[in-house]
Amino acid sequence: MDITVNILLTIATAATPLLIAAIGELVVERSGVLNLGVEGMMIMGAVAGFGVAFLTGSPWLGLLASVVAGAMFSLLFAVMTLSLATNQVATGLSLTLLGLGLSGMLGTSFVGQPGGRLPYLYIPGLSDIPVVGKLLFGQDPVFYLSIALVIAVSWFLFRTRTGLTLRSIGDNHASAHALGIPVIRYRYLAVMFGGACAGLAGGHLSLVYTPQWVENMAAGRGWIALALVVFASWRPLRVLAGAYIFGAVWIGQLHLQASGGISVPTQLLSALPYLATVVVLVLISRNKRLTLTNTPAALGQSFVPDR
Repeated sequence: MDITVNILLTIATAATPLLIAAIGELVVERSGVLNLGVEGMMIMGAVAGFGVAFLTGSPWLGLLASVVAGAMFSLLFAVMTLSLATNQVATGLSLTLLGLGLSGMLGTSFVGQPGGRLPYLYIPGLSDIPVVGKLLFGQDPVFYLSIALVIAVSWFLFRTRTGLTLRSIGDNHASAHALGIPVIRYRYLAVMFGGACAGLAGGHLSLVYTPQWVENMAAGRGWIALALVVFASWRPLRVLAGAYIFGAVWIGQLHLQASGGISVPTQLLSALPYLATVVVLVLISRNKRLTLTNTPAALGQSFVPDR
């Protein structure tokens, strides 16, 4: 039973950064913007979070720094694509490459240094309940924040006037502009929210999942988060389910490698999360009705207001 609980705890920890990054990207894409720079924003959040936590001794300040770093890095993307109308795909890819290179340079002095870890929640009595105690009342703070984000984003998008406006911009930015809606302003805020979430996901990696700095520690999680949005057909609650499925695959391949009971190359096992991503995308692409129904119609299209 203890082994089962520990496995479930590690799955929750592995799924949390995927969930946070994906829910932020979902809001961005609902506004009609495609930001492929999630990986770059995550790694910048990871190095900023670890660096500030190491220098100040406060993992909480580190977590705040990761959010700010992700938001500021996404602002660069927003200026390029929204104000200068550059190609969103090319700009997002460039953002990822910039983040990987810049984080490696900034984090050189942090390699091998001991890091600070965010404290886990402990509620006397509740956290000691067998099995469910640790799962529900003994997680790290970012885990609870990720669940709250899913609920908040779902309510915002489908239960508020502002959320309806954001979705209308993603479906037809020209009509929204004709109605007097400030399209660029909404998209700026959406992109910065997505960047803040990606930075927070990176901070979780360096302050909770692996409390240390390792170059390129995002390890492709940003790309999986992008795939999760498509997997969930742009629905927040489906993102939650998908994140935990991919988290289970991620942890499963680690346990298979550690057990050594299966004569399969470790490289193949390490590739399992990415293979699962490709398979899921292929299966979803076959369902044209589902894809066309939920995909924001203006996704990836640049908008230049009339002058």
